[in-house]
Amino acid sequence: MMQEALTADHYQSIKEKSEALFKDRGSKFIALAFPLKDESDFPAILEQVKKQYYDARHHCYAYRCQPTQPQWRFNDDGEPAHSAGTPIYHAIQSQELWDVAVIVVRYFGGTKLGVGGLINAYRNSAEEALQNARPLDVYLYRQFEVRFPYSAMDDVMRVLPQSEFEIVGESMDKDAGYQLKVRKSKTDLALDQLKELYQIKIKELDEDV
Repeated sequence: MMQEALTADHYQSIKEKSEALFKDRGSKFIALAFPLKDESDFPAILEQVKKQYYDARHHCYAYRCQPTQPQWRFNDDGEPAHSAGTPIYHAIQSQELWDVAVIVVRYFGGTKLGVGGLINAYRNSAEEALQNARPLDVYLYRQFEVRFPYSAMDDVMRVLPQSEFEIVGESMDKDAGYQLKVRKSKTDLALDQLKELYQIKIKELDEDV
């Protein structure tokens, strides 16, 4: 299963942990959705869930994060292949969410559900947990540094507030400087707005925000 990188500069995630409970023929499926910015944070989340639900038979999960350089994984934790982790992942994918992990804890109720029943239970519980979460809109930015002589300060401060750039820092030395950010989709427009300032030097910084 390939996961393509996000090409837009906006995506949705969740603000905080959310839960849902799904029952089928005695089995209980407790779905827990978490914000997840980087997969390196996931083992600690999973360990905490396993400690809390130590007596559960399965702790199945899926996550995807870092939409510009996708990180994703799913795990059936002993359930039949692709009957748990995959439907959980599809629940995340179908709601077009990123920076999200979902762990579904199963307590066996004594009746086997079959692969179809498991797929339905894991998918529905994950979907409900995600629907119960408070949505979070995330925007991707590019960062720039602009430097210019102090004599150009009036011109710069006339143009910048009207541009798409947002000032996030400053550095005043032999010349003046500002750190700026702009939504990726508006970068070309923002740079065009600075073209009239011939004394300004623009440098793109490495990190996206």
